[in-house]
Amino acid sequence: MGFDINSFLRELSIAAVPFLMAITVHEASHGYAAYMLGDDTAKRAGRLTLNPLKHLDPLGLLVLFITRLFGWAKPVPVNFTNLNNKKYGPAIVAGAGPTANFITAILSSIIYNIIISLNVSQSLHSTVIVPLAMMAFFSIQINIALGIFNLIPILPLDGGRILQSFLPLNAAYKFSQMEQYGFVIIVILLLTNVIDRFVFPIINVLVNLLT
Repeated sequence: MGFDINSFLRELSIAAVPFLMAITVHEASHGYAAYMLGDDTAKRAGRLTLNPLKHLDPLGLLVLFITRLFGWAKPVPVNFTNLNNKKYGPAIVAGAGPTANFITAILSSIIYNIIISLNVSQSLHSTVIVPLAMMAFFSIQINIALGIFNLIPILPLDGGRILQSFLPLNAAYKFSQMEQYGFVIIVILLLTNVIDRFVFPIINVLVNLLT
């Protein structure tokens, strides 16, 4: 069975909107959480916005084109020394992104289940209902994937930042030294299928639960 370029492009165009929404709410939530805790770095950088163009990263978008599931945005700048809560502030800011993704996934699930329950004509079903259902489904899938992936306890991912906040001071400092190798570690985990083995099953369970 050959590769259907038209089907691929159609799915990609439908997935693009929920992907942009997912990365936007993720990064904006980091910025808003930091702002509420006393750091206005993201605000001054113009990143407290739901405009996806402010958060878009070309490489992250390219990865989405390839995987149709994973991607990333430009990280929102945060000055953790400005946070009112020095100990747990970074964890709150880090956790805001995945939390926003999970909330978006739940809302998308409600929309998805409403859409697929509608009783409409065949023509309206194929031209309107199916694309909208697919968009809602991709929104569930992408937001769950983005939220779970970012909770992996490796710096600079959100999970690493959360873990660092709960470690004793000396251990937190030593853990922070690993951030420079974080991207390499993530690539190794992807290439060795560790992510596939441990992360994808969690994503699949949650997506199935919501759909």
